[in-house]
Amino acid sequence: MQIDSEDIAAGVTLRLLERSDADALAVAYTANRAHLAPWEPRRPDSFFTAGEQRARIAGLLGEFAAGTAVPCVLQAADGRIVGTFTLTGIVRGPFCSSHLGYWVAADQQNRGLASAAVARMCAIGRDAAGLHRIEASTLLENTGSQRVLRKCGFEPIGEAPEYLHIDGAWRDCRLFQKILHERDPAG
Repeated sequence: MQIDSEDIAAGVTLRLLERSDADALAVAYTANRAHLAPWEPRRPDSFFTAGEQRARIAGLLGEFAAGTAVPCVLQAADGRIVGTFTLTGIVRGPFCSSHLGYWVAADQQNRGLASAAVARMCAIGRDAAGLHRIEASTLLENTGSQRVLRKCGFEPIGEAPEYLHIDGAWRDCRLFQKILHERDPAG
């Protein structure tokens, strides 16, 4: 699967995750630890190290090679990673779907980066991965992420009680989907 880098805003590029991103990703997660805490699983201190990020990157790139994930990062002009956008759990055949997860750095909020990157990930899902649909979930109170998804054409499809273990508790989520095309599945 070919994934080209794309400028999505002035000075910000969405590109495929690389093995060499471990140090920058550790810095990004450390800088955004408090910002992300209410929206993510609790992370051990080791998660915020370059060594742990190297291991995560190896796993994600292995999934990319297997065709089951598309891990991307947002990179600022100064080289900092300012977010991640990932299609995971790619399933082929009659389902032809994946799940989208993402975050944007606290100091990059309200610039339209999430909307532009989500739109680009949908194009990648449709054109490069051949997906029929993409799912996304948000905590019920994450109205910012819900606005991004709606702006990008995602529709709410329901609520799931105790759907994800986030910030130390099972949390209810709002589920969204976007239909990308109506073609027959690639197989």
